[in-house]
Amino acid sequence: MQKYKCTISYDGTLFSGYQVQPNKRTIQSEIEKALGKMHKGQEIKITASGRTDAGVHAKGQVFHFQSPLAIPLPNWEKGLNAMLPDDISVLDIEQAASDFHARFDAVGKEYRYFLSRAEKRDPFSRNYAYYYPFPLNYDVIREAAQLFIGTHDFTSFCSAKTEVVDKIRTIREIEFYEEDDKLIFKFVGNGFLYNMVRIIMGTLLEAGSGKKSPAEMRDILDKKDRGAAGKTAPGHGLYLWKVHY
Repeated sequence: MQKYKCTISYDGTLFSGYQVQPNKRTIQSEIEKALGKMHKGQEIKITASGRTDAGVHAKGQVFHFQSPLAIPLPNWEKGLNAMLPDDISVLDIEQAASDFHARFDAVGKEYRYFLSRAEKRDPFSRNYAYYYPFPLNYDVIREAAQLFIGTHDFTSFCSAKTEVVDKIRTIREIEFYEEDDKLIFKFVGNGFLYNMVRIIMGTLLEAGSGKKSPAEMRDILDKKDRGAAGKTAPGHGLYLWKVHY
């Protein structure tokens, strides 16, 4: 048996998230279905670096799997892409060490969140950027974002549905930049909790629109209460950009 590391991108619009769910279309189920065809019906399970929610996209998701087949790497990529639907693409596949684990070996992740700042709503970007034409104070957002940098207990910025007990994470970088009519936020950290980026994003938007002050960010962290933070930003603006190993 050989273990493989695979990097993929996907458009999350028509998926109910990454993880297999009964009677729902998911990233994992489509990839395992394609692998099953390549293995003549044998069940092949994959393990990803983490889950993404419904509507969330990926530029660089990573998973691993094991196979008894001796297929040249270029043929693995071609074969999987031929079997996969058009909204999933294999970017790279390589042999991995026998002890490699896509989730536990990850040392960091980068997410990006896209805001559409166009004056008029663009129907062609509605699934790929959160339309937010309202006034924002970028200096306030920048000041508020800096208070998340470092190691903190992010209970207030995590979905109440999470089963994870340890909610301490380290954020190394939060920055944003303008590109055409988009405002793109970059989040880099050692790991992120369920809905963490989207809740931070929603809270930063409240700060930028004057509903919260930058100083409140530290108070919200200290409260360890999901109700203290802002709304969860929509999933369709979020991209898992890269997984670091």
